[in-house]
Amino acid sequence: MRVVFVCTGNTCRSPLAEAIARALAERRQLGDVGFESAGTAAWAGAPASDGAMLVGLEHGLDLNAHRARQLTGEIVERADVILAMGPHHLERVEALGGEGKAFLLTSYASHGKDERAISDPFGGDLDVYRVTVEELGREMERVFERIVGGRASKSP
Repeated sequence: MRVVFVCTGNTCRSPLAEAIARALAERRQLGDVGFESAGTAAWAGAPASDGAMLVGLEHGLDLNAHRARQLTGEIVERADVILAMGPHHLERVEALGGEGKAFLLTSYASHGKDERAISDPFGGDLDVYRVTVEELGREMERVFERIVGGRASKSP
């Protein structure tokens, strides 16, 4: 399974979501689930924002190797599930052919009961980034419950 996280610049929310997901997958021994991220208006090659890197380190997440990339039709096509941080990201994913496999992250995590955007820390101080990483951590736990639950329901 390939999961793609999408935000605007691919320097804050989506790389943090990707790093959190990788850590959770490793803890849960889900080696067959891959994660990547992209942005709807990314400056290709840009590093993760300083705030994302610092708050990531506080949570044991290393974003040093991350480089931003633009969301493309090829990325959308390769993905099994695409989790968008906000409604405008979801619209762009769907315009690139992701309809049916793209969701707001909160909606996917809550089985459609929560339709809010993940808060954007860009330009904020470290406390704003801390709020976002905590929010992503909670939502990612619920995403993993859905992924694992979906696998259990497919078992004979």
